[in-house]
Amino acid sequence: MLVWARLQVRESGVGDVLDCDGQVLVYDSEDTARAALMDAEFRALDGLDDDDVAGWGILLEDLIPPEGEHDDDLVPQMMRALEVPQR
Repeated sequence: MLVWARLQVRESGVGDVLDCDGQVLVYDSEDTARAALMDAEFRALDGLDDDDVAGWGILLEDLIPPEGEHDDDLVPQMMRALEVPQR
C-alpha cells in the first residue's frame, strides 16, 4: 500500500501534515514534522530513486502525488494499493 502525506510549512515555520485520514497534524517546526513522518516510515518523494521503488513493482516516474485544490480533494487519493511483484 502506498500512503501519501503532505507537508506544508507556514511562514511562521510551523509544519502542517495532512495525513491519509484527512487530519491535519501541526508541528512546531518543519524539522519536527519531518522527524514525525520519518518515525512513521514516510519518505520524501524528492529523496527516492529507481532502486528505492524497484521492490514496490512500480517505476519512480509512476509516483505521482495526489493533486487537488483543497484538502478534501486530496484525501481520497492518499492511499493506493500496489501490486505485489511476482517472484
